[in-house]
Amino acid sequence: MQKTTFPQQIKKIEDNMRYQTRLNRPVTATALLLVLVLMGGCAVGPDFKTPAAPNVTSYGPDGLPLKTQSSPAELGGEQRFVAGGDVPAAWWTLFGSAPLNNMIDVAVRSNATLESARAALRMTEETAAAGAGSFFPTIDGGATSQRSESSGSSKPYTLYNTSVSVSYIPDVFGGTRRNVESLQAKAEAQKFELEAAYLTLTSNVVTTAIQEASLREQIKASKDIITAQKKQLELMKTQLDVGAIARPAYLSQISTVATSEAALPALEQQLAASRHLMSVLMGQFPSQEIAARFDFSGLKLPQDLPISLPSKLVEQRPDIRAARANLQAANADIGVAMAAMLPQFTLTGSYGVGAARMSDMFSPTTALWGLAAGIAQPIFHGGELLHNKRASEAAFDQSAAQYRAVVLAAFQNVADSLKALESDAQTLKAQLEAEQSAAQTLDMVQQQFKAGAVSYIDLLNAQTTYQQAKIAAIKAKAARLSDTAALFQSLGGGWWQRSQPITK
Repeated sequence: MQKTTFPQQIKKIEDNMRYQTRLNRPVTATALLLVLVLMGGCAVGPDFKTPAAPNVTSYGPDGLPLKTQSSPAELGGEQRFVAGGDVPAAWWTLFGSAPLNNMIDVAVRSNATLESARAALRMTEETAAAGAGSFFPTIDGGATSQRSESSGSSKPYTLYNTSVSVSYIPDVFGGTRRNVESLQAKAEAQKFELEAAYLTLTSNVVTTAIQEASLREQIKASKDIITAQKKQLELMKTQLDVGAIARPAYLSQISTVATSEAALPALEQQLAASRHLMSVLMGQFPSQEIAARFDFSGLKLPQDLPISLPSKLVEQRPDIRAARANLQAANADIGVAMAAMLPQFTLTGSYGVGAARMSDMFSPTTALWGLAAGIAQPIFHGGELLHNKRASEAAFDQSAAQYRAVVLAAFQNVADSLKALESDAQTLKAQLEAEQSAAQTLDMVQQQFKAGAVSYIDLLNAQTTYQQAKIAAIKAKAARLSDTAALFQSLGGGWWQRSQPITK
């Protein structure tokens, strides 16, 4: 037997209904139900097709580098890029800090933003489950007791009634299925929004810890520099007293010390803000002191960095998966809008009893029942249904463009992180060499100034150069750590390898 297409099925049903009408034959509920059952597999609107992974083999134009440069100093080790490697679920453990691991555990349990994302997921899942209830008949029961009196009766009477009604809207054209598909896709999107929130939270805890370590190192270095400058000031005071230097040089050194001391409060304020942020990330008030302290000595630089294949990135990035789910929801909404333009069928039935006395309620003669079938075809809605369909198609186009934008941004994130790690290693090596050279120069100029061989301007320049080189080297170390964390985040954070769900 030749298989009929969906439009042909629709046309046959319409022709049969017209024929029954011309013969003045009612379309019975049984016949209508049979027709609806035969059409049960149809669903209007386009079926969703998962977008193909981008046809690229590398993240940057120069391909994946093998490793970074190394420096013979703290956090100056070589980092190797492992092509095709898989990011571990608890990637932050690669930094080798037990306090950091503990703080992330607390943050995952207590962070308010993450808890909000969990609640949003539960809401969308329950909404999708509620939508699936439309597949089933609705059954309602009722009971009434009515006291009445008619004009021809000498006394009032009471009428008791109980009934059970059943109503069913067959999903003939798949509108309900498309609506449930949309709701389920939105729940899927929220699931990956939760994963994205989790990834952002863990990354923020790591980078905040790194920022704290950097600020502590900068404060310590600044205090050491101030101490050295004050010792130089004491020496210059002795030289001033014996007439070995002019007073302006001594006053300039006082100004230098004051300038260095003035920079300390800003660093301490940034450190306090970093600690406050860490408290909030952990779901605490800033007034609740955090016991852990972070410095560079307590952090390791991850050596082997797993780099996912470009073809896998679209499956691993939570924001891409959320955008894809939103695209599927928009695709299903087209089917919902199309189904609204087609006939809507209803089947209803009721059974009950009614009597004037309670003792007669269960008598066979008091039974009441009814069956009905109906069809409603939209004829004129002022263009509302057509424009709703066009709007849903435009919404799909918007979601498709947003999906592509998210994919492009994700690949950019990885490419930027890889390039940043290469540059960070080079920068740290150069800054360490600059710091070493500036320290040697300062020591030499101090000796020459003490002997009167150079001017105070030379000493001031040497002090300033060393101070800047020292702070720059500290910032370069922090950049290597922070950009390593950014790489793990840009690769999706390894959520697919987690053994425990984060939904509760």
